[in-house]
Amino acid sequence: MARPSEHSPATRPLPAEEAAQLAEAISAFSAASRVRLLWAMLPGERSVEELSTATEMTQSATSQQLRVLREARLVKVRRQGRHSFYSLYDHHVPELLAALRHHYEHLEHEKRRTRQRRGVSEAAIS
Repeated sequence: MARPSEHSPATRPLPAEEAAQLAEAISAFSAASRVRLLWAMLPGERSVEELSTATEMTQSATSQQLRVLREARLVKVRRQGRHSFYSLYDHHVPELLAALRHHYEHLEHEKRRTRQRRGVSEAAIS
């Protein structure tokens, strides 16, 4: 949940430059592999190897996608020797992931309800 002391109201006008920045950040969600990586970090920090295993991606592909997520400031990295450990950037990222999933679940629920209503209407007409 947003912390009012950290933010100005979300309903304030959205300048073009900020809209462009938000659109660029959202584009990081355009690849299913990146979304799966973010989900894999919800429990906490994980190594590249752990993320690769969890998402069934090669380590090379995992590293490439993590670079995109790092540039979008959705994840952060901690290096320990030759190993890299990734975690979600801050408390906003899990909130954003939850909101995205809940929105999708809501849409799916609405689709099912619409299909059920159509099925009832079509059955009543026949």
